[in-house]
Amino acid sequence: MKHTTQENKALVAHIHSELDKGNGQAFIDSLADDARWTLEGTTPWSRTYDGKAAIREELIRPLFAQFAAPYVSRTERIIAEDDRVVVLFSGDVPTKAGKRYNKRYCYVYRIEGGKVKELTEYFDTALVQQALEAPPAPAHAG
Repeated sequence: MKHTTQENKALVAHIHSELDKGNGQAFIDSLADDARWTLEGTTPWSRTYDGKAAIREELIRPLFAQFAAPYVSRTERIIAEDDRVVVLFSGDVPTKAGKRYNKRYCYVYRIEGGKVKELTEYFDTALVQQALEAPPAPAHAG
């Protein structure tokens, strides 16, 4: 079943309204099992995370383990057309290493069947290099 632009935008608006409250569960629940999340750039975090399990275990868990406080975002704008939804937002959280992680983002979602199928993240790569420790190597890396 093809969802409308308005339905896709409403899904992403719900995800980000929850993220703005510090609740990431709506985001996790919205991911398709075979979702792909690509972090652009050349940081140690930059790559495509394939599948909901990899997104949780290789990206979200090690990232949030570095934060010294709950992460809360601030959504600024949501723009939608067909199956694509673009979100501009920011967040600010101290890391356990005592650094400030005040990041601005642009997420480009592709929604399929009411689930997040693809997500491309554009972000401040210099800040990531400065504020975060590199993630552990993926389990399948050899």
